[in-house]
Amino acid sequence: MSAPERIPPRGVTPPDGLLTVLAKGSLTVRGRVREASNAVLYCGIEYDGVSASCVYKPVAGERPLWDFPDGTLAGREVGAYEISEATGWGLVPPTVLRDGPYGEGMCQLWIETAADGPDGGLLALVEDEEPAEGWKAIAYAEVGEGRTALLVHADDPRLRRLAVLDAVINNADRKGGHLLPAPDGQLYGIDHGVTFNVDDKLRTLLWGWAGEPLTAEAVEVLARLAAELAPGRPLATRMAELITPAELEALRGRVAALRETGHHPEPSGDWPAIPWPPV
Repeated sequence: MSAPERIPPRGVTPPDGLLTVLAKGSLTVRGRVREASNAVLYCGIEYDGVSASCVYKPVAGERPLWDFPDGTLAGREVGAYEISEATGWGLVPPTVLRDGPYGEGMCQLWIETAADGPDGGLLALVEDEEPAEGWKAIAYAEVGEGRTALLVHADDPRLRRLAVLDAVINNADRKGGHLLPAPDGQLYGIDHGVTFNVDDKLRTLLWGWAGEPLTAEAVEVLARLAAELAPGRPLATRMAELITPAELEALRGRVAALRETGHHPEPSGDWPAIPWPPV
């Protein structure tokens, strides 16, 4: 019996092929991510001679959240993937909703990160009062013994796209550890269970562009997204299966607001702007 073929990097295997493997493949649980607050299982998956690694998050392992009373973390994770794909930026690893060893849950392709760490050197603490060229300031952070340092992120177009996506999906938890630069240069964001709330919940480390004009690319993407979220369109129909009607209307409203202002959002002041812990 020959060994199963490994899934090659993104761009080699068509996305539909990845989704088929994730949706129909046989799952084998290999371990659990202990640091996660909900059940996160590292699995092997195989289908039709193709194998890969993935993350399986069963709905049965989710802890209830008072401010996210409707739907499931798994459903919102899949919704974030659907919106990411609609932008054309491919910022969320292929993700499906499927049955598994512990019931229905989210199944997402495992991403191997680049050699320079989980955030790929996209975040840093610096002693200076202003960020150096090529960096954007986030906030001051206490580093012990009464000292503070400036937390900065790279002025990277991939991060800027992710900042726009987070504003659209209302991501309440964009931490540094959720940034996964792949060896091929593609940047992925993971852990999108706390998204799509009807209230402003945006908490992120990617505030470096706050108040700045959106790029021409982002403006074009938002226009396309608005069209695809119109009632009756396939994306709108799909999202209605994953989030509530009120959340879908709020999603449309955020896209419309970004298009109207033409700027990256700024912290509202009504909600902590940076997730804790930030990494």
